Order: sequence, then structure tokens, then C-alpha cells
Amino acid sequence: MQTYFMPEANRRGFLKKVGTFSATAFFTSITKPMWAKNLEAALRDAEGVAPEELADEEDFWYYVQQSFTVSPYLINLNNGGVSPAPKVVQEAMKRYYDYSNEAPSYFMWRILDQGREPLRKHLAKMAGCDVEEVAINRNSSEGLETIIFGLQLKAGDEVVATKQDYPNMVNAYKQRELRDRIKMVWVNLELPSEDENYLVNQYVNAFTPKTKVVHITHIINWNGQIIPVKKIAAEAHKRGIEVIVDGAHSLFHFNFKITDLDCDYFASSLHKWLYAPIGSGMMYVRKNKIRSLYPLFAMDEPLKDDIRKFEALGTRPMFIEQAISKALDFHEMIGNERKEKRLHYLKNYWFDKVKDVPKVKLHTSFSPKWGCAIGNVSVVGKKPEDLDSFLLDKFKVHTVAINWENIHSIRVTPNVYTTTNNLDILVDGINAFVKQV
Repeated sequence: MQTYFMPEANRRGFLKKVGTFSATAFFTSITKPMWAKNLEAALRDAEGVAPEELADEEDFWYYVQQSFTVSPYLINLNNGGVSPAPKVVQEAMKRYYDYSNEAPSYFMWRILDQGREPLRKHLAKMAGCDVEEVAINRNSSEGLETIIFGLQLKAGDEVVATKQDYPNMVNAYKQRELRDRIKMVWVNLELPSEDENYLVNQYVNAFTPKTKVVHITHIINWNGQIIPVKKIAAEAHKRGIEVIVDGAHSLFHFNFKITDLDCDYFASSLHKWLYAPIGSGMMYVRKNKIRSLYPLFAMDEPLKDDIRKFEALGTRPMFIEQAISKALDFHEMIGNERKEKRLHYLKNYWFDKVKDVPKVKLHTSFSPKWGCAIGNVSVVGKKPEDLDSFLLDKFKVHTVAINWENIHSIRVTPNVYTTTNNLDILVDGINAFVKQV
């Protein structure tokens, strides 16, 4: 069950490390909700603590947990699918929705829509790219399919991708193959891997003089494998190959900037690791690529040099879009490095407890270079869906069974509101399941 108390021993340890909350801080935040005041004080008092030292401070992360409204009756460990938003984001979205309904055509298009450019600027700053390279949309599938269908490829052009890429992307490329007679070259990755040369060469060895595009999933959603995008991109650019990156699970999950990847195109879902409202996303197109890329939704000048051409979606839920800024504020308040260290710690916490259990197999790296929050586990001789159902039915732990290509296991994805007590229940569930095998 979800844990909402902070053990006294942990509280004493944390206060000893960072000092007690100041009286001034208490009185200046008197008008704020209790959960907000506690989190603000915890963040202020944690300023001198290194992110790696803060990663296992349960009392600090207890205050972060109080920013969410997660169910006490279910331990949600499928945050990789979609994450809940913190209260401040939920409240903003509801407020903007009510505001829109007072007179939709006026308040949506003349008032709320004025917030799109400040939001674009905020997103660009946080993602680490130019403001004129960011388009706001609904999810990574929309962004990536805009790119895939917008590229000016012709019959015989080759695209390199992997069988472990997300199904929507796989199907998008198959549709282009059917309609436009491009040639798909599918790489089959054996995962997990900590061999950088292997991972890079799997892509590079598939390149030919006809290769025009390489599609790279930054972190494989099935098992949490991080792919060395920058090295693959460098090899691709040497050969004049364009680079598309699926960042659905990477942006705001671990600490990097889009420009660090040296890619030409990138898309992400903001309702995953940014904790933005469900149905929010963004795409990046390098400036010199914008003109030649067709938008997914037609407009009067499809080849103009303006990132906004990719936002011609018609009527859209602006109340969702504008609440993204609150999610950016929340992420910035917690801090990307603190968040990454905590997420990696949580994955390794339960990994360490089950790694030596007979018949248990782990399919994600312990190393922060090759994995972060997403962990993947299977039990020899049992179907993933059996373990998934057992954990939910007997322990109220929600995971997801994975059966895709050569990956057959369950995916476990904790988040910043997850406690180690939650993960102990997961471990108990895995042990109980193994005893039945």
C-alpha cells in the first residue's frame, strides 16, 4: 500500500544533515497549503546536499510525494506509460479548462493562445535548444510521425531502425515503405548491453550509400536500455545521414540537453517524465531542416521556414497546453540531477533485493550510463503476464507485461513519488511468485 508517513528515524537523520527549518520560512509561507510549505522548506534545507547523497533520503522524497494525489490503494509502477501530474499541474489545467468554457472562442484563441510563445521559450530553455526549433504538440508519436511522414524520401532510399523501436514508429515506417517504396533496414538488438561498440556498430554496420535516415530510440521503452545516441549520430553525419531521435522516455528523465545528442529531429511526450497533463508533447527540428520537412497537417505554405507550421492541428485543448509551464516549474524546482539520481537509486534498490533470487532474471543495466528508472525483470519458466497479474491481484502492484520481439518480461517504472516501502512490497511479491514456480 502507498505510504504517507515519514519514519521518525529518517526525519532526524535528514534534519541533522541539513539543519532545521527556519521560523522565517515557516511564517513567510503561512498562506500556502501544508504540502507546499513542507516541500518548499525541504528543498531549501537540501540546497547543500549533493544529489547523490539526497537520493536515498526517504524523508526528503516524502515531501515530494505529497505533491501528488496518487492512490493509497494501488502501488503504481507503470509510470513509463504515463505519469500522474503533481497537484499544481492538475489545478492549473482545471482552472484553464473552466476559464475556456466561459466563452471558448474568445478565451481559448484570444487569451490562452497568447501563452504559447512564452511556453515555447520556456520549453526551449529547459530542453536546451533554440526557441525557433521547438513545436508544441500532443505526444511523441505525433511528433515522430510528423517527421517520418514529412521527410522527402523517394523509392529506394533506405532507413535504418531497430525491431525494438516503439510500435507506432515501426508501423509508420512500414506505411512509408508500402506507399513510397522506401527500404527499411531493421536492426535486431540483443539487450541489455553495456558494450558501447556493439550498440554503435549495430547501427553503423547497417548503413549503406543509400541510407538517408537513422531512427534511434534514446531509451528503449521496453527495458530501459539507454542507447549511445551521440556516437551513432556522429557516424551517421559523416555519411550524410539524417538522425531522428525518439526521446519519449528520455527528456526530463535523466540529465541531458537535446543539443548534446547532435540529432536533426527529436520528439518527446511531456506527460511521462515532465509530469505535464496527459496529452502533451513537443518536437524539435534543427533550424536548417525545418523548410524541407512537410507538416503532418496541411497548411498554405508547407515548406516555409517556421517551426510553427507543425502546430496546425485545428482546435486544440489549450487548457492542457498552458498547464505545461507549471510542470516545467515543478521539474525545475526539484532539479533534473536530483531527479535522475533518485530515479536510478529506486531502480537499483529493488534490483539489488531480487538479483540473487533463484529463477529471477534482470534485463536492465545497474549502471547509470545504460539505464535509469525503468527496470525489467522476468522469472524463468513463467509468462510475463502471469507475474504482472500476480503482483496486481495479490499485492496491488501495477506493472506492465512486455512481449515485443526478443523482450519477454515485466517493466517496472517507479517515479519520484515512489517510496522504498512501495518497492519492498514489489520485492515481496516477486519472491512470493517465485515460490509458486
